[in-house]
Amino acid sequence: MRLKKRYILRAILILICITMVAVGVIAAKHYYHLKINNFSSYDGLEHSYNIYPGTTIDEVLTMMEADYDIGSRQDFMLHSRLMRFNYPETGHYTFEPTLGNREVINRLRLGHQTPVKITWNNSVFTREQLAGKVTSNLMMDSTTLLAYLENEEFLARYGLNKETSRCLFIPNTYEVYWTITPEQLFERMGTEYEAFWNDERKAKAERLGLTPIEVDIIASIIEGESRNKKELPIIASLYLNRVRKGMPLQACPTIKYALGDFKLKRILYRHLQVDSPYNTYKNPGLPPGPIRCAAPQSIDFVLNAPQTDYLFMCANPALDGTHIFSSSYSSHAAAAMQYRHTMDTIHW
Repeated sequence: MRLKKRYILRAILILICITMVAVGVIAAKHYYHLKINNFSSYDGLEHSYNIYPGTTIDEVLTMMEADYDIGSRQDFMLHSRLMRFNYPETGHYTFEPTLGNREVINRLRLGHQTPVKITWNNSVFTREQLAGKVTSNLMMDSTTLLAYLENEEFLARYGLNKETSRCLFIPNTYEVYWTITPEQLFERMGTEYEAFWNDERKAKAERLGLTPIEVDIIASIIEGESRNKKELPIIASLYLNRVRKGMPLQACPTIKYALGDFKLKRILYRHLQVDSPYNTYKNPGLPPGPIRCAAPQSIDFVLNAPQTDYLFMCANPALDGTHIFSSSYSSHAAAAMQYRHTMDTIHW
């Protein structure tokens, strides 16, 4: 009888040990999947996902399965229930090559997004192009942003109208959240704009008798006049001289903008007849807005333009991308005649 009891006790102890080991193994597995590694990327790289409103946990896992070896989907669902994770927050998320369930769940549950980069340069001419560039990496669609770029009542908050709204969007690369709203985007751009237009730049604009918007407009025009950056300060000086004297700008880039043909190689007389407030051959003063998103460097070219007496410019007949600058119309006319002669010999 004692021997039998001894065997029973031993069996119970063995069973307890086996149970404890099993529990320990299960606990260790859950701990490992929860805190250390349940997601291992196949290529050893991080991966990003856009989570739209209404996306379910299952849909998130399905997306991630394309890039990650998920050790236990069942464990992830269990840990999600225990952590009261029901639906992921909308956003853009980047995950490291190796992650435990807790990190994934907390990031999606709390909406800890990874910022995205939005970027554009001075090759953006129209509001439509700007809206497309800015929103290309955002949840926001271009039509929504365009509506804000043309909403006069909203733009009045920033001292802008639909023609000058592009001035707020200084070309650069910015980090924002994928879910940023139009109002938040304008607020961010307003902050960047104020940082750029510091007291020093504002003082320089004031000494020129111009507002920051007017400086931006001139900067956008000089960019269209030459690809040779060394010439841009001189061209800026020329247009500033014309503005001071009240002369028509007669800027060919404004004609291209008025026509909506930004690849037009040669401006002809018939092009100058276009009926548009951007036609600086017909309308005195500056056009109502910039003709492209002027680069920060070009704005500084205007603010720091050298003192010259130039009033006219003509493309160099050598067709080397430079210009001939003149202070008198007679000199300009002679250069222009040479240029026209050269162009007439070219078969378009």
